[in-house]
Amino acid sequence: MSEPRPTPSNPRTGDSADPGRYPLAHPLRVRWAEADMQGVVFNAHYLAWFDIGITEYLRMLADGDEQWLTETFDRLYVVKSTLEYRSPARFDDALEICVRCIRVGRTSLEVGFAIRRDGAVLVSGSNVYVHTVDTRPAPVPDELRRRIERLEGRPDS
Repeated sequence: MSEPRPTPSNPRTGDSADPGRYPLAHPLRVRWAEADMQGVVFNAHYLAWFDIGITEYLRMLADGDEQWLTETFDRLYVVKSTLEYRSPARFDDALEICVRCIRVGRTSLEVGFAIRRDGAVLVSGSNVYVHTVDTRPAPVPDELRRRIERLEGRPDS
């Protein structure tokens, strides 16, 4: 499997299958433990894959700054997840976890995901993350906003 690869980004155009909407496409191969006896991926695994996606997205934003990465992870909490299932993934499928920032609000950000096989979207969805300080909502740091903007342009605010 290859390393995650950036994809061209324009978050305001195309549909969820448009690779240009996602600045990150992270490779993943479906493992035996993720599939049922018919070889179909159990639905809860897609949320775990979204988590892998946000990890790689933030790692890309960190650009090697481990302290920034750790501090950012320590302050973001998922408060809402939505998924739309279109077609099942199966054991041993080569997939891509595609990630983009949809919106940056005052204390939260919404991150969009698409799980693709051969360019076709199998599952799409989003997570809303709240930025916190001492477990209380706090403004999204300017540095996080700048890094997202550098990577993707300006997501809706």
